[in-house]
Amino acid sequence: MTEWRPSAGLEALRRRAELLGAIRAFFAELGVLEVETPVLSMYGATDPHLDSFCTRYTGPGGVAGRNMYLQTSPEFAMKRLLAAGSGPIYQICKAFRNGETGRYHNPEFTMLEWYRPDFDYRSLMAEVDDLLRRILHTSPATLSSYAALFAHHLQLEPHSASIARLRDCAADHGIQVSASLGEDRDGWLTLLWSHLIEPHLGGGGRPQIVCDYPVSQAMLARVRPGVPAVAERFEVYIDGVELANGFQELQDCAEQRRRFEENCRLRRVGDMPEMSPDERLLAALVHGLPACSGVAVGLDRLLLLKLGVGELREVLAFPFDRA
Repeated sequence: MTEWRPSAGLEALRRRAELLGAIRAFFAELGVLEVETPVLSMYGATDPHLDSFCTRYTGPGGVAGRNMYLQTSPEFAMKRLLAAGSGPIYQICKAFRNGETGRYHNPEFTMLEWYRPDFDYRSLMAEVDDLLRRILHTSPATLSSYAALFAHHLQLEPHSASIARLRDCAADHGIQVSASLGEDRDGWLTLLWSHLIEPHLGGGGRPQIVCDYPVSQAMLARVRPGVPAVAERFEVYIDGVELANGFQELQDCAEQRRRFEENCRLRRVGDMPEMSPDERLLAALVHGLPACSGVAVGLDRLLLLKLGVGELREVLAFPFDRA
């Protein structure tokens, strides 16, 4: 039996320690406070694309017999700190997403997340680029809008193209399509994105930042009105690997509740476990979240790119199958 051994070499583990030290030094220079928030929460993710690990608390404290959830991200707790006046903060933590395993996925992974009050999302893009240049010694990132990439690669306007046009594009490129996509417009966009655009992003090791997503993909981002309206959201790619996801953060409690409720509806349609909206986050938004931008970076993927290896298990001591 060899499964007791780490899948990553000892040099990779040393480089991980160096990476964590370099990140902490970066934020110390900027005066950004390191914080810790709970890994275990009373609220799981309502996002229909995420599946929270569930456990059950059985002890005293007034919540015995209650389901608890491992965090898919520290976002909600960090926003509560921001609403309480923390100022700029960052966190290096474990996050957990059920059902995600593969070349670039492990159900338990390490995340860097940080928030900058008074930064707009373009200022935060520049700071992410600064971090990557420090850690990976990359060239300055290129910036492209979501729409510009669809136009360049597929000659499509993603904000207005019909489902029939998206379906025809997939067929023209020989993509095998699940009948379950049906009238799911975002599903068609994601299919085309993942198969025909994403692999080309950030080629040659130079980061590529993608911004201004469709409103239907806003997640927790603020929406900028216009024709078309867009979500003030960005992602960062290197060599086709998604590395970061950032937002101009939504401050409107009523809109956040509406999005939570829509997520819950989609979970019911998809026969997924019911999740209650995080009432503590909503209360923090009522109190007042400062204007801010935030971003999450996958540190295991960052280390993979730094070392030039092919899959996450080469940078994890004990991946899922050896845990």
